[in-house]
Amino acid sequence: MSARPTALTDALHDYLQAHGVRESEVQRRLREETAGHEWALMQISPEQGALMALLAELIGARRALEVGVFTGYSALAVAQAMGADGRLTALDINADYTETARRYWAEAGLAERIELRLGDARESLAALRAEGREGAYDIAFIDADKSGYDIYYEHCLALVRPGGLILIDNTFHMGQIAEPVRWGENAPVVDALNRKIRDDERVTIAMLPLGDGLTICRKRG
Repeated sequence: MSARPTALTDALHDYLQAHGVRESEVQRRLREETAGHEWALMQISPEQGALMALLAELIGARRALEVGVFTGYSALAVAQAMGADGRLTALDINADYTETARRYWAEAGLAERIELRLGDARESLAALRAEGREGAYDIAFIDADKSGYDIYYEHCLALVRPGGLILIDNTFHMGQIAEPVRWGENAPVVDALNRKIRDDERVTIAMLPLGDGLTICRKRG
């Protein structure tokens, strides 16, 4: 056992991806294509996708919500895990990035199970609540512009059912969160949300050193 995470060297990371992750062929090709994208750093890691899929299976998720799609890897991982009766609502503002997502979702036979809504996520989330979807989702994933994180979190708390999960990416903020001297304009926003969630009695939490920091919240009640 160890009191701290083992340092993830390049060799250990390669071993992790070779032995600790099961990717479908479509997932692998999507990940490899996205690796050549100018914003490839926005792609979640395969091990993070594997954890998200496992969590969806563990709670028997049938309705998922994603705030921030990029090229669609995380949505693909979760939609596959939910099975034929699963449905995922994906929110993004960029039609170019999500065109790649649409292509791979179609290849995986998931196009009919994923509803993509393009536009400002604040407006899209508010619209979902106005449509009566509060408490309708089993799991939500937030991985979008950091300036909106607190607003997205509050909307997701309303949209996820009691016992459901909210996953929040980049809670280490590119590894800068513990070093205020390196902070840019969005780091204080992420730090404020981290502190808020730590003290939020509405949820049970765990912040994991996975990728750029992944916080998992279980909605109480």
